[in-house]
Amino acid sequence: MKLERILLPTDFSDTAGHALDYARDLAARFGASVHLLHVVSDPTVQDWAGEVEGLVVPDLLAKWKEDAERRLGEISIGDVETVRAVRVGHAFVEIIHYATGNAIDLIVMGTHGRGPVRHLLLGSVAEKVVRKAPCPVLTVRQPGHAFEMPVSPGGQTSAP
Repeated sequence: MKLERILLPTDFSDTAGHALDYARDLAARFGASVHLLHVVSDPTVQDWAGEVEGLVVPDLLAKWKEDAERRLGEISIGDVETVRAVRVGHAFVEIIHYATGNAIDLIVMGTHGRGPVRHLLLGSVAEKVVRKAPCPVLTVRQPGHAFEMPVSPGGQTSAP
């Protein structure tokens, strides 16, 4: 298996920062480049978009993209070749498109470890990426995140 290009999608959270450590180490060991990607949500498709009077969406989008580019520029990868990109859209769709379009060999991303109810309501970007990615995906959970044993319908905890 070759490992030349690693994609690290980031939402700038602590969990994404922990995934960065893995991506950095893998890139250094294999001589791979790291592609840092942040996806800005399109403000025109947000639930609140129709409720805000006087909001100039193109100005807001430009500000969000500029802020994301600045924050990506602040992420240090050391001596590893780094590519930085900002996309606009739905996170998992843009991650998949980026990985496909840039011949990414591995995606390394954090998972927030939401509980089952929040997962059902919000979905999981990491889970969708794992299901649709054109390459292997390494998901990294935040250190110290407690594992919760799944509960069976009868109320008993299930063995892993």
